[in-house]
Formats: sequence, structure tokens, C-alpha cells
Amino acid sequence: MRILMAGASGFLGTRLVDRLTADGHQVTRLVRRPPRTADERQWNPAAAQLDPAVVAEADAVVNLAGAGVSDKRWNDEYRQLIRSSRVDTTTTLAITIAGLPEADRPRTLLNSSAVGWYGNTGDRAVEEDAPAGEGFLADVCRVWEAATRPAEDAGVRVVRLRIGLPLHRDGGLLKPQLLPFRLGIAGRLGSGRQWLPWISMADWLDAARFVLDRDDLVGPVNLVGPAPVTNAEFTRELARQLRRPAIVPIPALALKVVLGGFAHEALTSTRVLPGVLTGAGFTYRHPTLAAALHAALTAP
Repeated sequence: MRILMAGASGFLGTRLVDRLTADGHQVTRLVRRPPRTADERQWNPAAAQLDPAVVAEADAVVNLAGAGVSDKRWNDEYRQLIRSSRVDTTTTLAITIAGLPEADRPRTLLNSSAVGWYGNTGDRAVEEDAPAGEGFLADVCRVWEAATRPAEDAGVRVVRLRIGLPLHRDGGLLKPQLLPFRLGIAGRLGSGRQWLPWISMADWLDAARFVLDRDDLVGPVNLVGPAPVTNAEFTRELARQLRRPAIVPIPALALKVVLGGFAHEALTSTRVLPGVLTGAGFTYRHPTLAAALHAALTAP
């Protein structure tokens, strides 16, 4: 397929580009700067600028764009960037797709979202049919997903990828934890009772490919592992695999001092299950946290 991708330079995007090209697909990357290679096209989503001809060349569009929620301490300015970097890109793509003649529209839009949609679920397990929760990230996910509607109304297959916490030592949830764990100064966050919807990087890539290829899958799809764990369980397993102690719990108050507004989200319990993937027959390479962490710590 000819695939147009936004967010191709990010933690997930770079790996998905490599996977898709290795599988024989042609990937064109959207960039905000002037193009440097033949596989790049420039756009400006903040100004809703995207050449429709670029989109018309694609069989599918994948949008993974968005500022990292844990990259910086949250303040009002960064909250706005988190929101606009997602909504502007999605709106620009969806409206451009919808504005094309029917014969020129891509068949599929895979648009990133997040398990933040569900808000704090406590100990209650949820699947894709659960309503949006409360809180900043849930509100962002609500408008983010709604921004895909023009493409959906135009008859394009739209899949909203509610992504959990992909595990890889080079980024995401795992990278910032490795040094304190190896120094023996890590531990559970707050009470440790909050649920974490992890997924191995290999399974994330497999699931994205699975959804791309399955024309019968539409709407929200949870890209998470089949067995969520609590933060305390995650902490124990990571410490075991690193052969280090994890006996220094980080109080909620300390998180609020260090992380600001993001501390609330870091302590949120999100017990999410992959209902659509499981029902569609997706097979996990790493169905347990132990297997996923081992792969994250040892895979290239």
C-alpha cells in the first residue's frame, strides 16, 4: 500500500515506518519543515495547510502526531500544546480527506488516540464501548477523536487507536524509569494500586498492522496487552528483571511537586482490555508483563 503518515519521527512512528517499509509498503512522511528526502511532503497543520494531491496519492493515512504528554512539566501553555498538536493534525487530515472526490480518497484513516479516553476507571475493567471519562486527557481524547468525523462521514474507514503504554527501553513509560531502578532508588508511585495498560512494542506494531489490514475493523480499538497490572505489580516485575531493589515508594505529593499537573494523570488507574483485538483473533507475542518487559529490555 501507499501510506501517508503524520508523526513519523516520533517514538512509535519511526518504528512503524521501519516495519511498514520492511513489509513492502511505500510510506510518505508529512513534515513541518521543508522536505529533505523524496519520501517527505510538507504541511502546516496549525494553519490547516495540506496539499490535497498529497493525500490523494495514498491508499491509507496513519496519524500518530502529538506532543508527548510526559515530555515536560505541565503548565497552561503545555496543556494547550498537548491538545492542539493532536486536534489540529487530525482536523487537517480529516477535512482534506473528506474534500477529495470519492475516487481519490484513501480507503482508511488510522488515527491515534489514547487510553486516557476512559479517565480513572479504578478497579473496573473497560473495553471500547465504555464512555469517555473525566479529566484533562479524557477531554483531549474526546475532541481528538471527534476531529476524525469529516473523514468518517465521507465514507472512509476510520479506526481510532486508543494506545496504552508501549514498552521499550528507548522511550515511553520505561526509559525514564531505568536509571532510578538500576540505582536502587525506585519504587511504586503513590499507593501503587492504579492499573497500567501496557503493551509490548512488538505487539503494538503487530496490532497496528493487523488493524490496517482488516477492513472490517472500524471505530475505537484498544492497543493494549491482554493482562493489565497495577503499578505495584509493574514495579516488582521490573525490579526482578533488572535484579535491583525497588523499595523507595514515591509519595503522591512528591509527584505533584515534580510533575505538576501531569501527576494526577500518572496516578490515574486505567484498567483497559483489548476487546476488539481479542474478538478479531489477534495473537500476542508477549501476553504477560514478564514477557513484554524481557523483550523491552533485550530487543534491539
